[in-house]
Formats: sequence, C-alpha cells, structure tokens
Amino acid sequence: MNCVFVQLRCHPGQTYKVADKVYEREIASELYSTSGDFDLLMKIYVPSDEDIGKFINDHILDIEGISRSLTTLTFKAF
Repeated sequence: MNCVFVQLRCHPGQTYKVADKVYEREIASELYSTSGDFDLLMKIYVPSDEDIGKFINDHILDIEGISRSLTTLTFKAF
C-alpha cells in the first residue's frame, strides 16, 4: 500500500458536504479540516498495484464541491 496525503480546496460553503462524501466512500484513513490554502487534508492508502493519479481522480476528484487538490506522495520512513 502507498500512503498518500491529499489536500482539498473546496468551493465556498461546500467543505462539510465534501467531507461527508469522502467519509461515505470510506477511502480516507484520516480526514482533517485545515487552515491555510486548503480546506481538508486526508490520508489515504492506495493499493500498490494501482496508479495513484487514476485512483485519486476516480475516487476523490469527482466529488462535487472540490475546486483544487494537492497530492503528496510518501516514501519509506526513517
């Protein structure tokens, strides 16, 4: 499994609706509301045999209310 962090910027007034949709899909191991340029930060685990970009596009970015995302890949911990 690949651990990936995805930050989501939502359209005004849509953050809670987006968060509810993310939880309904049961794809985030952790989901946080954040301050700054993005509204939500989620931690997901993408199966090793799946393309990360396609997984995020197919499972997250089709949620209505998301205006932008930023994906951070992780590597082996020290």
